[in-house]
Amino acid sequence: MTIISLMGGCSDAPPEGYAKGVYLLLDTSGTYTKELTKAQQLINYMLAMMEPGDTFAVARIDSGSFSEKDIVAKVVLDSRPSIANKQKREFAAQVEAFVTTVKSSSYTDISGGLLQGIEYLNEAKVGNKTIMIYSDLKEELPKGFVRDFDLVLDGFTVQALNVTKLRADNENPQEYLDRLSHWSEKVVLGGGNWLVINDLDKPEALAL
Repeated sequence: MTIISLMGGCSDAPPEGYAKGVYLLLDTSGTYTKELTKAQQLINYMLAMMEPGDTFAVARIDSGSFSEKDIVAKVVLDSRPSIANKQKREFAAQVEAFVTTVKSSSYTDISGGLLQGIEYLNEAKVGNKTIMIYSDLKEELPKGFVRDFDLVLDGFTVQALNVTKLRADNENPQEYLDRLSHWSEKVVLGGGNWLVINDLDKPEALAL
């Protein structure tokens, strides 16, 4: 009975709440699409760090991003290495196809993308939840869109990556500082941790 019990407790699948979950939002507005090649390198790096049971999703920030239609690729990695490697290759290919064909979005719904990321990672039931925003952090919404809500981010870390400076920021750096302050306040008030990482050449900066 003891042997059977021990065997029953063994499994290749990690227990619920053990795995990591990463939801990466890609800004596709205006000239920011030129930054997506660098984002692709980042995604490949992240894929290499993922382990069995981990969840990874890449989504675009579009005019209305609170939609699963904006998810470019998503995966829950299998415990079998050969299957997991195949999943990683397919994921990388989907991202490459997206980067090489993407068209610029007219607007930038960062709030909607964040909300979609929160829902996705909560449903994944992972223990370590990270949302990455690869963007200049300038939100622009279509007429009629309302994003006046509080984010619930207990247990989440939100990382702003490659926050490029706009021409207006050079004329008035306070606009850049205000954007960072706005999103930092929104995340922290929601109970999350906020980080800004602009030097992506430091692999340790993206450790999960």
